[in-house]
Amino acid sequence: MALTAGIVGLPNVGKSTLFNAITKAGAEMANYPFATIDPNVGMVEVPDDRLNRITDLIPAKKIIKTTFEFTDIAGLVKGASKGEGLGNKFLENIRQVDAIVHVVRAFDDDNITSVTGKVDPIEDIETINLELSLSDLDSVTKRFSKVEKVARTKDKDALAELEVLNKIKPVLEEGGSVRSIEFTEEEQKIVKGLFLLTSKPIIYVGNIAEENMANPEDVEYFKLIKEYANNEGADALAISAKTEEEIATLDEDERQEFLEAEGVTESGLDRLIKAAYYLLGLQTFFTAGEKETRAWTFKKGMKAPQVAGVIHSDFERGFIRAEVVAFDDLDKYESMQKVKEAGRMRLEGKEYIVEDGDIIEFRFNV
Repeated sequence: MALTAGIVGLPNVGKSTLFNAITKAGAEMANYPFATIDPNVGMVEVPDDRLNRITDLIPAKKIIKTTFEFTDIAGLVKGASKGEGLGNKFLENIRQVDAIVHVVRAFDDDNITSVTGKVDPIEDIETINLELSLSDLDSVTKRFSKVEKVARTKDKDALAELEVLNKIKPVLEEGGSVRSIEFTEEEQKIVKGLFLLTSKPIIYVGNIAEENMANPEDVEYFKLIKEYANNEGADALAISAKTEEEIATLDEDERQEFLEAEGVTESGLDRLIKAAYYLLGLQTFFTAGEKETRAWTFKKGMKAPQVAGVIHSDFERGFIRAEVVAFDDLDKYESMQKVKEAGRMRLEGKEYIVEDGDIIEFRFNV
């Protein structure tokens, strides 16, 4: 699934440091021979303990994790919506991503200058969000005048779009975001076609100091970020970007020792990868056999033939059926044979909606 999350933030908040951590922890590209990654795109493996458990029960020569992409977005300054600084490039890059990771400074350090002259996470958040809102308002205003003319002819599609634009415009005029508005399923289709920046799902990342890794909830700056995110219905994570950059260079054993010494069980980067993955409605299915056990990404709600197409288009074109075992059943019975004996292996057809954690063998004929 070619979906990516874009990392945004003001200068000196830790955005580039976090992206450096992502690229240092990048996936081994030898496993993905057809992937072309631009210099500003980092590919990471999605952490999933289920993959190891499957391999314990069904030994394989090779394990391949599924991957996720992060894009480093050009820096932003106030006035980006009017083309200030690298504003135009910033806005265009955001249009290309599917979700936004908004990095916000949540630490004090006299050696690192804040562009606003102070550490104020809410002001930082609102600076970027306002620029996105202003850019969307400009797009909606231009679109409005065009659609309004067509709507006068009683065109059904134009009338429906005009209703959506009338719903969006006042929110943007107040500096709000499109994602804060409730839409019907039909309206959501129209919104998707508008490609608005503030319609994208968002995660706020509070960049905290290393000494606060074990107790981020006690950091006053992060409390403010979390409260802001909660009010918007968004997620907030606390990460020490500088520490994550250091962790990314360690081998697995050293990494675990470091995390234990810091009093945490999972790296911030791993938490961010999972959060971004699920924010986009992505899920994982598995294929397992002697040659390889592999995790694959699919979009929640996809039916079996579409999911088969994630592996190869021939699988979708010639789909016959899917032999499905839930991960929880394999975990419980500890062998495919015992799963079959318990009657927990299922044959599913074209209408089956694949579930997260399904272990699948596809039958097809082309």
